[in-house]
Amino acid sequence: MGYPFYLLNILETWKLLGVLVLLIPKFLILKEWAYVGFFFAMSGAFISHLAVGHSFAENVPSLILIFSKVLSWYLMPPERKIVLN
Repeated sequence: MGYPFYLLNILETWKLLGVLVLLIPKFLILKEWAYVGFFFAMSGAFISHLAVGHSFAENVPSLILIFSKVLSWYLMPPERKIVLN
């Protein structure tokens, strides 16, 4: 798609850190940011694929990841969610 290689390394590093944050039971604020980051990364991947003319079938993996992250966040137990008053 023409993205520079260093950008892919940065995204890969942040995604791995995001997975680690999601697996650790504490750090509620970091978890929220990890979910947001995954949503932005996957929605960006979806839009990038569309922008270069890939078929919809090639976009399905990014849509599955978007859906799974949104569902994972939505189904998170209430005691692990941040409630703003």
